[in-house]
Amino acid sequence: MVTAPFVVAPAIDFAAVRSEFGLDDGYPADALAEARACTDRFGGDREDRTDLALVTIDPPDSMDLDQALHLERTAGGFVLHYAIADVYAVVEPGGALEAETHRRGQTFYLPDGSVPLHPRELSEGTASLLPEAIRPVVLWRIEMDERAEPVAVTVRRALIRSVARLDYAGVQRDTEAGTLHPSIAALPEFGRLRAVAALGRGAIELRLPEQDVTPLEDGWTLTVQPRTDADDWNSQVSLLTGMCAAQLMLDAKVGLLRTLPPADEDAVAALRRTATALGVPWPDDVQVGAFLAGLDANTPSTLVLMSEAPTLLRGASYATFDGELPGSSLHGAIGAPYAHVTAPLRRLSDRYTTEVCLAVSAGAAIPSHVRNTLPVLPKIMSSTDSLSGKVGRACIDLTEAVVLSSRVGQEFDATVIKEATDRRDAEVFVAAETVIAPCAGKPPEGERVTVRLTGADPAARKVHFTYEFARA
Repeated sequence: MVTAPFVVAPAIDFAAVRSEFGLDDGYPADALAEARACTDRFGGDREDRTDLALVTIDPPDSMDLDQALHLERTAGGFVLHYAIADVYAVVEPGGALEAETHRRGQTFYLPDGSVPLHPRELSEGTASLLPEAIRPVVLWRIEMDERAEPVAVTVRRALIRSVARLDYAGVQRDTEAGTLHPSIAALPEFGRLRAVAALGRGAIELRLPEQDVTPLEDGWTLTVQPRTDADDWNSQVSLLTGMCAAQLMLDAKVGLLRTLPPADEDAVAALRRTATALGVPWPDDVQVGAFLAGLDANTPSTLVLMSEAPTLLRGASYATFDGELPGSSLHGAIGAPYAHVTAPLRRLSDRYTTEVCLAVSAGAAIPSHVRNTLPVLPKIMSSTDSLSGKVGRACIDLTEAVVLSSRVGQEFDATVIKEATDRRDAEVFVAAETVIAPCAGKPPEGERVTVRLTGADPAARKVHFTYEFARA
């Protein structure tokens, strides 16, 4: 039986994926010139906060650093300073660069490199919050009580200097060793309190195996990226800021929210039926988010339930409003109103929502250019979100097919995560190869089985297995 990971041969043509989806690294000459010559339009109107020992937490190879944080434990709770790259200050309204970023919408990530929203000279250089570089930012200050619930929020322009560039794995190691950087020593306590608050709001977090294409010295391999506690704690910083931003905009009755309907009742009922069939206890008084959070990640039944759980959260959209509140402001997965404001180097909408928050916090008028741009953003963001998902899936599908193309006919251990229906085959997860693929033969859902690889076509980006017999 095959159990060891197989390294992909180096010849994977991700350029074909770029071409198929119209992704281009190149920028129009006038947009590139603007990026190279950009200056801070608000340079004379910033508070000097280079005294704050802010740090960044990002994947080790990231250069487009949007955020830097400093989290302090106080006698009454916490104070978070969260610095966000001030992209609006360096992209000229009405200019060629703004037009090009509207065309792109967001940064697209592929295994062999990104296709950035902004030219790298800006996103990985002059606007990136690189260590020891003084940068213009939008600085959030969020005061919290003992439960890490926000009690006061201010947003203003500032100059900062990041003092350290950290990554998730390193933060996790430092936590376990008791050597966390002083600027984030309170992060574990904050993160745990915010996670408790999320369950109280009815938040729903899905924990499916997150496939990733990882480069090696001699090729590529598929992996499941481990999610550490540090990932979750840092995520809570961004989520808190996005919730505070949404509330500022709702109070002012102008802005752009990321929305998602509440979990569909029929989908919850179907998930309960699956849990019952798998013998997984689910007390009637436990909300779906708390139920999913309490599952053992290492069992086949959890894989099945998590693979079905995305049906709970459908209908993600954007709601822009001006003068009247939107019909729905809820983000069902978060359990509260939410807005994107923390990744302006990588996501177009954040540039404009941040300007709304700055104006509301200062009691100032929202720039007319920003106000006029808000209505066009939902279409741009929805279409590029969809495109990003397709690009990511295409890269994984291609890699799966290349990984397995020479192994047709071999047998693999697999977990059945979706049963077959009249309209589709079952779906299996082959952990040794980090592959999720269709499987003929009606294997039993939730079981560990032996499957045979019956197809792997790199040109079509398709892999297929067949279930022939139960595992001994």
